[in-house]
Amino acid sequence: MSFANRVFQNKTGAIIWMMVAAFGAYFCTYAFRKPFFTGKFEGYELWGMSLKSVYIIMQVLGYMSSKFIGVKIISELKPNQRIRLVISLILTAGLALLLFALVPPPYNLPFLFLNGLPLGMVWGVLFSFLEGRRFTELLGIGLSINMIMTSGILKSIYIFIQAQFGFTEFWMPIVVGAAFLPAFFVFVWMLSKIPPPDKEEQLLKVQRRPMDNFEKLKVLKTYGLGIFMIVIVYAFFTTLRDFRDNFAVEIWNQLDAGHSYLIFAKTETFIAIIVMLILGTIIFFRNNKLAYYYITILIVISLLSILLSNWLFRTNVISPQTWMTTLGIGFYLPYLLIQIAYFERLIAYLRIKGNAGFFVYMCDSIGYLGSVVLLFFKEFNTQQFNFSEIQLYLSEATGYFGILFLALQFWFFERKNNKQKQVKSIETIG
Repeated sequence: MSFANRVFQNKTGAIIWMMVAAFGAYFCTYAFRKPFFTGKFEGYELWGMSLKSVYIIMQVLGYMSSKFIGVKIISELKPNQRIRLVISLILTAGLALLLFALVPPPYNLPFLFLNGLPLGMVWGVLFSFLEGRRFTELLGIGLSINMIMTSGILKSIYIFIQAQFGFTEFWMPIVVGAAFLPAFFVFVWMLSKIPPPDKEEQLLKVQRRPMDNFEKLKVLKTYGLGIFMIVIVYAFFTTLRDFRDNFAVEIWNQLDAGHSYLIFAKTETFIAIIVMLILGTIIFFRNNKLAYYYITILIVISLLSILLSNWLFRTNVISPQTWMTTLGIGFYLPYLLIQIAYFERLIAYLRIKGNAGFFVYMCDSIGYLGSVVLLFFKEFNTQQFNFSEIQLYLSEATGYFGILFLALQFWFFERKNNKQKQVKSIETIG
């Protein structure tokens, strides 16, 4: 019996194996996407915009396009296609970064689009190994904490490597990515050893399966309005998260010009720990209805905390570091709740025939569209752009609109569930 098979005979060992595999593979994925954000690319302009902004727009456009494509590819993905697809996506992204370094600016611009295009589907492939299980929310933490702490850690690694070896800002993205490629293959091997959900898990969480076009249209016809409402909420969180992440260096320079380069890793790691602990509490809810209620309450509390932290910062009650940390917890928690727990439990609660990837990629496609709109607003706004002020306004809009649409989606799905119960009762009596 192989080592992997022995591990999966023990429930605790299986959970640890899957968490490590998911965390590691996604950490390495971020190494191919995020490091170039740390570069300033000063002295370069294109079309009246800073070259860094144009680069970010191009990569986000590729990433956004990937999310729209992923609505189809990820929702229809079969288990035997996962490993081959995720390896192909990463190698394509790495090749694009190599060409980005070799081709002089601004002619290397299309390669950042090609870099973002495959990377947007990696999350869906990785999550397909984890969804529909008894401890999916716990397993999803391995993916989730990457979104919080990995970007900050990679920024610090980027600065350290560049200071030590002097690579240019154009070579640094592929240097950092290549450094993590061997580890990526190890984690992908670990993913390949994960068995499918057992019969008990399929009964508890509903069997997850690829969806054809007819099934997708049927689900949207039945639940489309409620899904649209949560998509809007998620779009606000995605836009806020991307803005804070893409321009973290600029925001911190405005808030505290003398900050340490370790500030990114310190704040994001602390946020990751807090969010991880809260996400882990969902596994104690075996009842999917109660879990859905609990998730909704957590999102509302998070939105209220965003509004409160903004008010405290505006009135100089809390420091910039406390504000950035509190704000990070306030939007990362609901963002990740929707991504790894909300649809996971909603599918099980309403007994929807499908998979979480379909819903999450619908959310992501609209969310990244919001990020692109904000990037263009920044570049074509004639007034001086205050990054920290825009973050305040955006987070407040997220708080107010988020609470409104969250209440509406809760009302919709509860009403839909009650109607389904009535229909089943009539059928039973008949």
